[in-house]
Amino acid sequence: MLLTQKPSGKPLEESIMPNKPTRTHLSALAQICERIPPFLVAKLARKHGVDARARGFSPWSHVVALLYAQLVHAISLNDVCDGLRLHAPKLWRLRGATPPSRNGFSHANKVRSAAMAEELFWTVLDHLTTIQPRFGGRTYRGMPRRFKRLIHVVDATTIQLVANCIDWARHRRKKAAAKMHLRLNLSSFLPAFAIVDTAKLTDPKAAWAVCAGVGRGEIVVFDKAYVDFAHLFKLAQRGVFWVTRAKDNMAARCIKRRQWRRKGNVVRDDIVTLKVASSRAAYPQPLRRIVAMVEIDGEMVQMTFITNNMELAASTIGAVYKDRWQIELFFKALKQNLKIKTFLGTTPNAVRTQIWTALIAMLLLKFMQLKSSFGWSLSNLAAMVRMNLLTYRDLFAWLNDPFQTPISNPGPIQLGLNLS
Repeated sequence: MLLTQKPSGKPLEESIMPNKPTRTHLSALAQICERIPPFLVAKLARKHGVDARARGFSPWSHVVALLYAQLVHAISLNDVCDGLRLHAPKLWRLRGATPPSRNGFSHANKVRSAAMAEELFWTVLDHLTTIQPRFGGRTYRGMPRRFKRLIHVVDATTIQLVANCIDWARHRRKKAAAKMHLRLNLSSFLPAFAIVDTAKLTDPKAAWAVCAGVGRGEIVVFDKAYVDFAHLFKLAQRGVFWVTRAKDNMAARCIKRRQWRRKGNVVRDDIVTLKVASSRAAYPQPLRRIVAMVEIDGEMVQMTFITNNMELAASTIGAVYKDRWQIELFFKALKQNLKIKTFLGTTPNAVRTQIWTALIAMLLLKFMQLKSSFGWSLSNLAAMVRMNLLTYRDLFAWLNDPFQTPISNPGPIQLGLNLS
C-alpha cells in the first residue's frame, strides 16, 4: 500500500528553502532588455533595411544575443548560441526572442548594418534620460559639479584587431585596429558623441566632428594629440572654451604676464601669440599659456596648458584638465567589464556592431547602478549581474539588497509515507 501526501504543485526545493517567492516570471536578462522600448528595434530594423535580410533570426533576437554576449563575456559564437539554446523558454518570454544558430548568428553579424546599433544606442540613451532625468543630470561628484556650464572631455581609445583576418582595419604593416573617438559629458559621465572607425582616422580630423555639438559657453578638454589651431580657432569663434596641453615644439611670444611670481603650483600665467607664420594664420588671436607643476607617480612634473578662457583662475584651469583622466577611466571600465577585446566576427559590420552593443550594455549597467540604493561599483555590479543573468528574481529589488541572509531554520515539512 502506498500513501503519499497530496501534491502541492511546488518542487521539493521550494518547500525546503524558506526564501521569498519569486515576484516575477522574467529572468534578469529579460528585465535588463526591457529597458529598451518595445518596437524600437523593429522600427530601426525597417529604417536601416535590416528586416529585409532577417528570416528565422529576428533583429530583436539579434540584439538580445549581442547583449547576452556582452554581459556574460562570451568568448565565441558557440558560447552565445549554446548558452541561449539551453535557456530557450526563458528567452521566449523576452518579447518572443529565439536562440540563434551558429551560422545564423555569424551571418547576421556580417551583413546587418552597424548603423542600426549606433542609432539604437543614442535612442536608448535619450529614452533612459527621459524616464529618469537624473540619469542624464549631474551625477558626477568631481570638481565640474561647481560649474553651471557643461564640461566635455574628448579622447580616443584604440581597440587592437587581428591583422591577418581583419585587413580592412590595417593601419600598419603588421597591425590592425579600430578606434573609438568619444566626447564624454562630465556632468553625467555618459557619452555625448562617438565615432567608431579604423585607426587611420587621426585625432585632429576626428575632432571636427566630435566637437561639432559643443554649445556656446561650454568647455571642452582634450589631450595635445587633438591640437589643431584651425579647429581651436573655429571653437573660439563659436564661443566654446577649450583647454588642452601645449605641444613641446610650440613657439609663442609673451605679450602680457598675468602672474609675476609663483603661486602654489602655478609657475607662470601669460597671454601669448603664436610665432610660426602658419600657426598664427590658423589662430590669429592671443592665447593663454599656463605653466604649472603637476604630481605624476609621486613626482612633480612641469606641464604647459593653453586655453582661450581668460576668466578662470590658473589653478582652476589645471583642475579642469586633471579631470580629463575620467575619460580614461571610462575606457578602462568599458574594456574590463564588457567584450570589446575579442570579436564574434571579422567584418566591419560585425566589429562596429559589437562595439556599439558594448556601449548599450554600459548604459544599462550604469542605469541599474543609478537606480540601486546599495552603492555598487560598476565592476562589481557587472560581475554579479553576470552570475544572475538567467535567474528568476525581481532585478531591481535584488539590486537594493543583493546579499539577503536566508532563514537558517526552515520549518518542518511532511514527507510521503511508503508502505510496502
